[in-house]
Amino acid sequence: MKARRKGAGPAAVPAVLLAALAALVLTTLSGCAQSVDPIERLGRKAAARVHPAGPAAGQPAYRRWGLTAPLAPAPAHPARSLAGSPGTALPPVVDHVPTADRVVFLTYDDGAERDPRFVDMVRELRLPVSMFLTDSVIGPGYGRLARLQSVGAGIQNHTLDHPALRGLPYAGQRAEICGQQDKLRARFGLRPRLLRPPYGAYDATTRRAAADCGIAAVVLWRASMGPTALTYAHGPHRLHPGDVIAVAPDETTAPDLRDRTTRLLRQIQQEHLTVARLEDYV
Repeated sequence: MKARRKGAGPAAVPAVLLAALAALVLTTLSGCAQSVDPIERLGRKAAARVHPAGPAAGQPAYRRWGLTAPLAPAPAHPARSLAGSPGTALPPVVDHVPTADRVVFLTYDDGAERDPRFVDMVRELRLPVSMFLTDSVIGPGYGRLARLQSVGAGIQNHTLDHPALRGLPYAGQRAEICGQQDKLRARFGLRPRLLRPPYGAYDATTRRAAADCGIAAVVLWRASMGPTALTYAHGPHRLHPGDVIAVAPDETTAPDLRDRTTRLLRQIQQEHLTVARLEDYV
């Protein structure tokens, strides 16, 4: 019996120790898991504050959208001097408006409606923008564009199907322009006054067809805002008062449009300019 107790003793002690160690490890691990959970919750809350569903509350609108100062207001009484073609009824072709006001004009083609937050940006900054729309590209996006119109965006013509108009016969150009006039009137209750020909391609026939469809001006652009910087239609230069700017959305990541707009607004402010409604000047 004594021999058995001596033999059993050494084997029993490690078993007890192992059980105690196992309990200690489980307790420690359990305690760690419980301690991490509040930290994770705090991390999620912090992340929610840094990347909220909408702009951070409690800040001025311009700071919420990445600006360091508010946009200067556009003049209440625009100083404009835009004439048509002398001796003709053809609409002028515009990439720049001669004006003494220190303003530029932001224009967007199809694609801006894909970013719901862009509507919030336009509303909160009271940003005057003009949207040039193609029926076949917009498709089901007209409802979202109605939200942009409700916060002050101008709705203008970019043709029915986005063809290069230059070189097409009069009947085809007229169908593209007047057809979109009719679509936009049915959708929004208005007939646009401005046309942007797709790709900036137009000819004398485009202007004649546009005039017959009630268009007052054919709008191109002096500068275009791409993924990282402005490019200029007539070589590198600074923005000038009266410039029309096209802000191109990224076709793969539409929310990038807000980032491009913010970078552009910063540059506009650095050059002591502000944004005005194109429709007030043309």
